[in-house]
Amino acid sequence: MKKIAILILIINITVSYSQVKFDDYFIDRTLRIDYLYIGDAKSESIVFDNAYEYGVWAGNPKNLIDNFNNGRYYCKIYDAESGKLIFSKGYDTYFGEYRTTTPAINGQTKAFEESVLIPMPVNKIKFIIESRTKNQKLEQIYQYEIDPKNINIIKDNIIDKSVRVYKSHISGNPHEKVDIAIISEGYDSNEDMKFIEDMKRFTEVFLSQEPYKSNHDKFNIYGIYKPSEESGIDIPQNNIFRKTIVNATFNSLGSDRYLLTEDNKALRDVAAHAPYDAVYIMVNTDKYGGGGIYNQYATFVNNNVWNEYVFIHEFGHAFAGLGDEYYTSDVSYNEFYPKGIEPTEPNLTALLDKNNLKWKEFCPSEIDLPSQWEKSDYEKLDKEWAPERAKLLKIINELKNSNASESEIKYAEKEYQKAEKKRIEKLDKFFESSKYYGKVGAFEGGGYSSQGIYRPMIDCIMFSKGKKPYCRVCENAILNMIKFYTE
Repeated sequence: MKKIAILILIINITVSYSQVKFDDYFIDRTLRIDYLYIGDAKSESIVFDNAYEYGVWAGNPKNLIDNFNNGRYYCKIYDAESGKLIFSKGYDTYFGEYRTTTPAINGQTKAFEESVLIPMPVNKIKFIIESRTKNQKLEQIYQYEIDPKNINIIKDNIIDKSVRVYKSHISGNPHEKVDIAIISEGYDSNEDMKFIEDMKRFTEVFLSQEPYKSNHDKFNIYGIYKPSEESGIDIPQNNIFRKTIVNATFNSLGSDRYLLTEDNKALRDVAAHAPYDAVYIMVNTDKYGGGGIYNQYATFVNNNVWNEYVFIHEFGHAFAGLGDEYYTSDVSYNEFYPKGIEPTEPNLTALLDKNNLKWKEFCPSEIDLPSQWEKSDYEKLDKEWAPERAKLLKIINELKNSNASESEIKYAEKEYQKAEKKRIEKLDKFFESSKYYGKVGAFEGGGYSSQGIYRPMIDCIMFSKGKKPYCRVCENAILNMIKFYTE
């Protein structure tokens, strides 16, 4: 009897989700809900800040319930009177990443600004945030009632006359397309033409990569330019600080290459000048780095030799919730994926049940699970590169910190790029020579872990640098997300 009751409950929930009609609960406007995440590794709390009403809502009115089950957090909106779930969205947060760092584990409390965007409700709603426990179960941690008629909801005061919006690639109605906003960061008032040129260049890069290329008619891409007071970006490790629009900075969470912003309000105020489902922050610098947080934003740099790779890689994180498949690079996290727990990311698995691999439809029947690959040989190649990489980077940083001439710094950077390119070419040949190259299986090493986490294919743009495709599993996850916004 218990089994039957559970089955009926699941069927009822599914029917309830499918019966959400946009016009019954929403109008075509955007409600931005701002709040603060506060806490450390062991505790978290949320404090409501403000709500803003503006512009058309960019999302698909036919798909209001997110059933991807991805992200460490879920926003759920219930109609206050009926208690019906009318909107949901999974996402990750800067705070969620901070919780895995050593300062958070040591009890250092921090506060992070966050936002959730939903269509403007007609009647009172219950705004609920759920957080995953260590075993991936979602539990409610916050509830707040919002009345759309409340006079304290801020309306249309975000319009900034210094902001310019450019249409880089427009395919149609925002409700039927994936809308991407590319935000300027570190472009001063004399660099507006540079921003336009960079925007067009990266639009072409984006639409040349599958599966975006075959679905080019399903995207709208906007460039949003607001001049920064100074050109460039904060690089704390080189004592470089610039006054910029969204206050992005390298050395986020203590990682040299990690490029994020904690100024969520500034970012959302600028992005609000165009409809968007995804936000790209294009940073004006030649230093390597970037970042991507699922259903929040992605950052990339415009002038580095690896900028195209970073651009495509980070969008995979922010748009489709893909996990990092590499595991030998230094990161600031501790036990990002707890042992024995299945990750929610569609391209990572703990392989707890070999007979029900999450991407089994792509796996040939003859491949073993876990799939054997030349893991020790790869790690040996990576270990050989580590001391050379550290030496070359040390030279560059010492030159920058000693105010060496620009020509000396450029020469040192070119030497590093030359060595790294040679290393990447060697790795690509190594991957291509593998018995399992191009096949889907479950290959150990991924999600910053050498053991216990598996990725779908030996190589992928989520695993290593270079001009290369997403693996079949990552591509499928992206296609599913494109359909969610457009069908």
